[in-house]
Amino acid sequence: MPGLVTATGVLAFLADEEPELKVFALKTLNDDIDTVWTEVAGALSDIEALFEDETFPERQLAALVLAKVYFHLQAYNESMTFALAAGPLFKLDAPGEFEETIISKCIDQYIAVSSTHHTPSKQSKNDIALPALATTFASGALDGSALISPTTPFSQSTLPSKSLLSRASTDNTILDPTFQPTKEGRSASIAQITDTSTQLALQNVIERLFESCLKEGKYRQVVGIAVEAKNLSVLRRVIKRASEDSGLAKTKVQEGTQGPAEELMDYALSICMDVVQERSLRTEILRLILDLLNDIPNPDYFAIAKCVVYLDSDEEASALLGQLVAKEDKHATAIAYQIAFDLYDNGTQEFLAKVIKSLPSGEPPKKSEPAPEAEDAAESEPLLKNEETPEEDALPEEAAKAYRNIRSILDGSKAIKLNLEFLYRNNHTDSSILNKVRDSLEGRNSIFHTAVTFCNAFMNAGTTHDTFFRENLDWLGKAVNWSKFTATAALGVIHRGNLTQSRKLLEPYLPRQGGVSSGSIFSQGGALYAYGLIHANHGADALDYLRTMFNAADEEVIQHGGALGLGIAGMATGNEQVFDELTKVLFADSALNGEAVGLSMGLIMLGTGNAKALETMFTYAHETTHEKIVRGLAIGIALINYGRQELADVIIEGLLSDPDPTLRYGGILTVAMAYCGTGSNKAIRKLLHLAVSDVNDDVRRIAVMSLGFILFRKPGSVPRMVELLAESYNPHVRYGSAMALGIACAGTGLDEAIDLLEPMMKDPTDFVRQGALIALSMIMVQQNEVMNPKVAAIRKTLKKVVGDRHEDAMTKFGASLALGIIDAGGRNCSIGLQTQTGNLNMAGIVGMAVFTQYWYWFPFTHFLSLSFAPTSIIGLDHDLEIPNFKYHCATRPSLFDYPPEQEVKAEEGPALVTTAILSTTAQARRRAQKKERAQRRESMDLDSTPTVAKTTQPAVDKMDVDDDKKTTADEKADEKKEGDSGTEKEGSAAPDAKKKAEKEKVGYEIENMSRVLPGQLKYISFPAGRYQPVKKPTGGPLLLHDTQPGEAKSLIEEKLKKVTTERAPVAGGSSASGATPRQSVLPQGQRGVAGSIQDLNELFRLTARSQENFASQDRRDAAAPGTGSGAAAAAGVLTAVDEDAEGDEEASPPDDFDYFTDAEDDE
Repeated sequence: MPGLVTATGVLAFLADEEPELKVFALKTLNDDIDTVWTEVAGALSDIEALFEDETFPERQLAALVLAKVYFHLQAYNESMTFALAAGPLFKLDAPGEFEETIISKCIDQYIAVSSTHHTPSKQSKNDIALPALATTFASGALDGSALISPTTPFSQSTLPSKSLLSRASTDNTILDPTFQPTKEGRSASIAQITDTSTQLALQNVIERLFESCLKEGKYRQVVGIAVEAKNLSVLRRVIKRASEDSGLAKTKVQEGTQGPAEELMDYALSICMDVVQERSLRTEILRLILDLLNDIPNPDYFAIAKCVVYLDSDEEASALLGQLVAKEDKHATAIAYQIAFDLYDNGTQEFLAKVIKSLPSGEPPKKSEPAPEAEDAAESEPLLKNEETPEEDALPEEAAKAYRNIRSILDGSKAIKLNLEFLYRNNHTDSSILNKVRDSLEGRNSIFHTAVTFCNAFMNAGTTHDTFFRENLDWLGKAVNWSKFTATAALGVIHRGNLTQSRKLLEPYLPRQGGVSSGSIFSQGGALYAYGLIHANHGADALDYLRTMFNAADEEVIQHGGALGLGIAGMATGNEQVFDELTKVLFADSALNGEAVGLSMGLIMLGTGNAKALETMFTYAHETTHEKIVRGLAIGIALINYGRQELADVIIEGLLSDPDPTLRYGGILTVAMAYCGTGSNKAIRKLLHLAVSDVNDDVRRIAVMSLGFILFRKPGSVPRMVELLAESYNPHVRYGSAMALGIACAGTGLDEAIDLLEPMMKDPTDFVRQGALIALSMIMVQQNEVMNPKVAAIRKTLKKVVGDRHEDAMTKFGASLALGIIDAGGRNCSIGLQTQTGNLNMAGIVGMAVFTQYWYWFPFTHFLSLSFAPTSIIGLDHDLEIPNFKYHCATRPSLFDYPPEQEVKAEEGPALVTTAILSTTAQARRRAQKKERAQRRESMDLDSTPTVAKTTQPAVDKMDVDDDKKTTADEKADEKKEGDSGTEKEGSAAPDAKKKAEKEKVGYEIENMSRVLPGQLKYISFPAGRYQPVKKPTGGPLLLHDTQPGEAKSLIEEKLKKVTTERAPVAGGSSASGATPRQSVLPQGQRGVAGSIQDLNELFRLTARSQENFASQDRRDAAAPGTGSGAAAAAGVLTAVDEDAEGDEEASPPDDFDYFTDAEDDE
């Protein structure tokens, strides 16, 4: 039947009395509505009358026609309402634009309605105390409307009427402030449905939609809608249905692959962690997933561990480990070990201490744990003895051993030891770069001395390789005051994780217990800071020692170092005693140590949201008159709110509405810490608004910089966001945008970020150039020329800036730091703000946040070392030993290879000016050459060189130089012809390398405990062999399943066990024994002689080790009581008390201390 051309006749039937004719008219119109809807629109009142007539038999058909007409009129709300009233006549599976649009509207409506009915879960223990803060921040609190819209900035509830941000936001009125709408403009057009029948119809349509998706196995679509609608009952139902369907299908899931239910839970877990921005909803979903995982017979234990860490559920973590150990199966025990490593990687010290406390200790703790115990282990011993002794007696040997190993993993000693070994054995530090930086920067200038210190610390971070200090004692002696503090603290960065040797290493510098220390207070303070850095995020027994030293100290500088050490070592322990001790020192109102104390209070309470602590700090920040103390407290408040998202909004309101710019600065840092890694649109809008509206440059700078913390999980979006800000007229905003790029894109080598930063290296403002250089080094860390061709040019630029005499000091400082960062940890570390398993790396984020405060206080620069993450795969067997095996990498070796080391060029003298050659000179030279050739032919026995000299004697004076040059050239030409010269080989090396690169094979074997970059992991596979991983490799310690446990195994020898840690070098004394003094004996000018100094140093080092046993006893006898022993206790320049003023350039070594004294005593 041909379609209608006009609807006039058909519409006339609608007025007929016969219902059959009305039904016929509606059916005809429904079939051809797309062509005649313009005419039907004029008769809408008639069709609506039919729909409302309860006696009319085809009311649903009338509703469908109305829905289609309203759809064409673009009145989608009315169209959806009538489509819902059409009931089953509205076909969900019809392939039309009308159906797709209305289904989309229905889903939007369902999500909007369902999310409004969602009631948040109960708050955790930490969150209950927060309402008390409302009184503290009442002055800065806003009316409720300010929080409804994510477009309203924290600092202002009303804005000028023309501002986009001040307009009433109808788009988000029905949504929670922290959960952003997925589609722009969705909720602005939501229909207000009051009719219960329409609500039921909507529910039925959604149910039909869900059912059709589930039948086709499209579970993910339903999960997405359920999460967005905050309807957890649907989520639970879908996952159970997937599990039932896979059971009914009776298809055997292959070994090592996941079933539909497991895949679905992984998907739900991933969107929960990456997409859901509301903390309370995320907690509910994780709790649901955790319950469902526990119901499955063989669940994904690693997914459970991920949920447990986020939920901070230590009871479930210990139960999970206990359940795996109880299976008494080697494979299950290996999984338990791997989960323990993951828990250590992602959990706080407080969380881990609780898990350790609830686990059986196995056998006597002394045997199982020679390494320092976890922070609360000492407190838990009596508890364990009383409660768990019967359990432990009943434990079989295998289980007891497993628990001992798990405890050693959870307290961090195992992971730290493995990383230390990895960094030590794979150290690829290029010492020539470090020497170039030292020679280029004048050590007498405090900022340059500090710059070289940082460069050395970052390059050798965690490698225990402090040779640079030991070989440059005269340079080290130029440190004065705070440079001395920083140089001593650098030892903590270099030896980070060297827990067992830390006290011995720092002995020459640490304050003496119970006696007056004779050394410099700056060295003592720096040593306590270094001690904290060595034990970073692993308090163990270091906290007690640091507390003792901190409380015993009278000098403000020592308190400053002690406070920083306490904060780093006690990070996130929530230790009230330490907090109270810090508070006492804070109330002394000293500007010098107040900044460090305020920061440390935040580090101790990191992420706890402790209301009492926040109130104390906020109140005192208003009472004190010292800006440094206010800044320290502001940073501390930000750290306490780490990861708390919307729970920190009240505090943010109070800080950002404060008239003091330093507290507003803290408020923005609180936004960065509270929403770090979430990508929260709300936080980004507020930061961008403040970046262009605040009157204070510091506040604007940190606002732009904080974008990097919010978006580091989506690095690709940052360059686009800061593109315009990078061209701002304000240099502080430009610097902030450079650092935001560095923080968010660290280690990615992202081209878009580099393109933005390259012009900033030539910025007219020195500190913008500094920020650009530091940011580039962060982005380029661990990149080689194959991965990113620009890296060579950037490295060259950094070296050029350091050596440029005309460059500003601040830019040189930035370039020096950059050279250390780009080769961090012996070229084996990346900057990791996420852990290997994808969670937030708390220590890394905090380290980066405090590092950015180097702008105000250089010693904070060392905090960056907390974000250095070793990039390795360390395979471990069931006994936690390191087997010697290889795994396969399916790519070219050059792609992820170390960058080549810099070629050391011999120092060249000044170039000679080309001499003007007269015609007579040229004639004389030709005659001389002719005579020389004749003499060679006559007698081959005679040496040519003296002959030439004699012949050329009577010639012009300048001829000597010219002739020598010519002779040398002739000799070189002869050598080239004979093929003896190395230059020809070197010249041909480049084309050979190119040919080699072309023919390079894809795929190669990698030894266990080698460097594996994050981008390399996808190419890694384990060939069918003896060892197979228990999970997909993510980097770091990886447990392996031994398929041939009966056979003998080959283990990798740990090199670090053989190394004896020497005491730290003291400027003015040799480092190990009474060996002859090394470099200081030689004149300054001889330092550059190629190879000679290094050979001497090596010889002296070997001699020192062989004499150590004999010399140490002599030194001990000769040393005065209380001064320590031998060279380590020799009072040198670094430990000498400073008598210079703060601004003086150089502190001369005191006459009382002679370099040779120690050696002469030993002899």
